[in-house]
Amino acid sequence: MGRGGGAPRRPHRRRRPSGGFLLLLLPSSPPPQRPWTTRGSRRRRPPRWGSTAATPPAGAAAGARYRGEGTVPASPADVWECIKPVAGGLRAKWDQNVKDFEVIEAVSDTVSVCRTTTPSAFMRIISPREFVDVVLMKQFEDGTMLSAATNVEHALCPPQANFVRGFNYPCGCFCIPVPGESDSTQLLSFFQTDLGGYLPQTVVESFFPASIAGFYSNLTKAVKTLKA
Repeated sequence: MGRGGGAPRRPHRRRRPSGGFLLLLLPSSPPPQRPWTTRGSRRRRPPRWGSTAATPPAGAAAGARYRGEGTVPASPADVWECIKPVAGGLRAKWDQNVKDFEVIEAVSDTVSVCRTTTPSAFMRIISPREFVDVVLMKQFEDGTMLSAATNVEHALCPPQANFVRGFNYPCGCFCIPVPGESDSTQLLSFFQTDLGGYLPQTVVESFFPASIAGFYSNLTKAVKTLKA
């Protein structure tokens, strides 16, 4: 129920980017107020990576949550090859919002701590950013492939002077096979990002919809190149 016993809050803005993809702006939620969860009388702190606790920055704004969904004309394997978060992968070559991607610590075969840098954007109003996340990759029995991430702090990756440190709330991409269509992939993406720094809200609200529309459009071009 909504606050005060009213009706449940619903997504309040829909945009259809070029290419027929659906972009949904979901209601925001407040950020965590403590770097741990409370259950009964016991407090469970989050995992530590290196020597620094994985906590959100104090006073961080939650920002809007976005969900993008569309069908990419390529197999899940090809789509995954383009988006999978690995060092030396294809993502930095086609995604205009990814300048570089590096693995800070490989925790296991499927979990790693990574640093992503982004170039300046929005006519240079948004300066270069960096994000440090713990990333999970997983494949399910039905062939769905998942990349999920959330912000973490790491002793081996302090903030860099030439970048503004941004913050990712839980986010990810699902590459979902389309039954009966081996050359089609349903791609579901969701994210909630605090860009950090001091940006006008109008700039932030304009940047993200355009950014995710460009993501789907450029990904479609990238898989066509991969198949050629």
